[in-house]
This record gives sequence, C-alpha cells and structure tokens, in this order.
Amino acid sequence: MTDDRIVTIPNLLSFVRILLVPVFLWLVLGPEADELALGVLVVSGITDYLDGKLARSFGQMSKIGAILDPVADRLFILAVVIGLGLRDIIPWWLAVILPLRDVFLFSLVPFLRTRGYSSLPVHFLGKAATAGLLYAFPLLLLGDGEGTIANLAQVFGWAFAIWGVALYWWGGILYAFQVRRLLATTDRIRKA
Repeated sequence: MTDDRIVTIPNLLSFVRILLVPVFLWLVLGPEADELALGVLVVSGITDYLDGKLARSFGQMSKIGAILDPVADRLFILAVVIGLGLRDIIPWWLAVILPLRDVFLFSLVPFLRTRGYSSLPVHFLGKAATAGLLYAFPLLLLGDGEGTIANLAQVFGWAFAIWGVALYWWGGILYAFQVRRLLATTDRIRKA
C-alpha cells in the first residue's frame, strides 16, 4: 500500500543517494580520489538496498518514494558512466548504451499518460540489472590500478557489467512490451 507521505526514512535515503551523485562525480573527475569515490558507490548501494527494505518492512511505501528510488538509480548510473567514461575506465560505447535505454523508456511516458499512467511498476528484471551494474561500477573503478586485486576486480567488474547491460536492455524491452499491451487493452483517457 502506498500513501502520500513525503518525509519517510526510505525517501530520505533516496534523497541522500541523489545528493551523493555530484559528490561521486567530483571525486572521480576532480581529485581522482578513487578510494573515496568507491566509498560513495558502496554507500549508494547500501542506501539503495535499505530504502526498499525499510519501505516494505515499516509500511513506508509512498508515491514520492516510487519516483525517487528509480530516479536516484538512474542518476547514479548516468553519473558513473560519465565519470568512468571520461576517465577512460569504460569504453564510450558502454557510456552511451546505458543512458540510451533510459532515453528510450522516457520516450514511452507520453504514451502511458494517454492511459492515465505516469510510469509502470519497477520490474524484477530492472532491479536485477541495476544491482548488477551497481556491483560492476565499483569493481571497474577498483580495477583501474595495478596488481592482483585490480586485475581480479576488472575481470569481475566486466562480468557484472556485461550481464548488467544485457539485463538492463532486456528489462527495457519488457517495459516497452508492457506499454504496448497497456495501450492495446486500456481506453484512452478523455481530457476535461
């Protein structure tokens, strides 16, 4: 059950995650403080897990939380691909293909609105993709160094990145099919 509450612990955690986005970018691109940037990514991942867990456990699911959580995820993914792309830690095709999926899904919103919806519920596949990417990026950042740990981090980071990108796009295609089905089975809302 969702409600209209704005100030909840899960919403505050999502908001903190949004505030950490520019901090991460500054750490990666400014002083190249990779250890601190890695810490920010870890905190982001923990707060991402906790906001959903706490919302369900304490009945604090809210309409604003249903928007804030995926927005925070998307902003973090965008910031990470920009930061790691500019640092040449990931190739530019990866830095382009991830935000391109979000642009594609955003282009479906006007069609949803014709049926009275602003978004679709978050799908398990989308959550799994985001989790894979949230594992991949810290590992790829850690892999931007020398030694055995960096080499292992790079291998595992790329494994998570490949699976994360594949699931991310697969989830996006499933969302597109959901929109198509919704358009076919739901009447257009009439403007007053």
